[in-house]
Amino acid sequence: MERSLQKRAPIYEALERFRRNRVVPFDVPGHKHGRGNPELVELLGERCVSIDVNSMKPLDNLCHPVSVIKEAEELAADAFGAEHAFLMVGGTTSAVQTMILSCCKKGDKIILPRNVHRSAINAMVLCGAKPIYVNPDVDQRLGISLGMKRADVERAIEENPDAVAVFVNNPTYYGVCSDLKAIVKMAHEKGMKVLADEAHGTHFYFGNNLPVSAMEAGADIASVSMHKSGGSLTQSSFLLTGKGMHPGYIRQIINLTQTTSGSYLLLSSLDISRRNLALRGEESFKMVTELAEYARKEINQIGDYYAFGREMVNGDSIFDFDPTKLSIHTLDIGLAGIEVYDILRDEYDIQIEFGDLGNILAYLSIGDRKREVERLVTALADLKRRYKKDKTGMLTQEYIAPKVVMTPQDSFYAEKESLPLEETKGRICSEFVMCYPPGIPVLAPGEEITDEIIDYIVYAKEKGCSMTGPEDERIERLNVLTER
Repeated sequence: MERSLQKRAPIYEALERFRRNRVVPFDVPGHKHGRGNPELVELLGERCVSIDVNSMKPLDNLCHPVSVIKEAEELAADAFGAEHAFLMVGGTTSAVQTMILSCCKKGDKIILPRNVHRSAINAMVLCGAKPIYVNPDVDQRLGISLGMKRADVERAIEENPDAVAVFVNNPTYYGVCSDLKAIVKMAHEKGMKVLADEAHGTHFYFGNNLPVSAMEAGADIASVSMHKSGGSLTQSSFLLTGKGMHPGYIRQIINLTQTTSGSYLLLSSLDISRRNLALRGEESFKMVTELAEYARKEINQIGDYYAFGREMVNGDSIFDFDPTKLSIHTLDIGLAGIEVYDILRDEYDIQIEFGDLGNILAYLSIGDRKREVERLVTALADLKRRYKKDKTGMLTQEYIAPKVVMTPQDSFYAEKESLPLEETKGRICSEFVMCYPPGIPVLAPGEEITDEIIDYIVYAKEKGCSMTGPEDERIERLNVLTER
């Protein structure tokens, strides 16, 4: 990384020049620097709406960048150690879909863990790729899915030599990392591309003593949620490519689905946040790591909670662990994670990232301070005192291995009928069911519905999980393939 060059922020600088020129707008957006929508100005501020502008020659064009956006991409590639970087304004969902659509055509096999974000399966619905799932290892005590074992990936590659790519989470939502370097080596030896979902791994590129990043490990393409741990505005991300990927073709794939009216608020936030991390990221993420370690120690001293960390590393399915992740097991106080999530928000004014059936995740990043962490620790101690109960009868497993019958595309577009949830056992689902966050499907199109899945959905709804995916917003009915 060329540190002196990283002081530049070309999109931000171009917007500042534009703002000073006091240009009279006869283009979109229609609010005309906020004059037509005073309530919007009151909410966001005059400075913000004044740079909510459309593409024009001085500001470049996201679909075909030739000046300031191109410069920003080159600086991002340098900062992340990539051959090329693309600014994404459709979130990491768009970046993940681009990765798969760039490598897979209809009928192509792709090897991937089943605990992927729904965006990966959505991409297979769009392109017709065939998933070859590697069931991740599972921690029975915590009830969470882990990474992929090397032997399981090797077996999948050997049994599917015609697969075109291997997809890896780096890390999972809980901070668990597979052996990415070994997976890259195995895949490349068989001519397969490696795609890394680094929605939760932005900081791997800028901190010390953190898990290996996708670009450093030799992956071919990676999606990075800059807005999560990187500090940019929500919905802004990067797509990174390594050697051997054709940037012109990837740009074409991006332009199939990404807006032609890229938000300069999002683009400038990527530009500024990249500069911030390139110049100050190492120091910032050292502080985040220390804060998370402090929180883990304090929470574990409360008793009955388990804030897990690097002691879980086993050299294979937990090859490494992201120490900035503050994941906390809650079942020993007799509450599901989602119940703790709700109590913290409703009674303590603390909003955490998510809660599942047995765990919560408090997302720590560059904007956190010790006093907020101490408030969380105090709240968890008080919550335990007030609400602890017997945990008998509580579900523990977050991951259910799927029974894949059809490809996501074939089942999504097949003839279907709607049935009450309790009558769907043995049928093939044609839609998604998931808790969001984290957005990992409990059911995906093409998978058989089992008693275990039905019980999970009913239980998760009872506990208050935010369930999404099906046409029926109450999730009392599911769409299944029509039987012939």
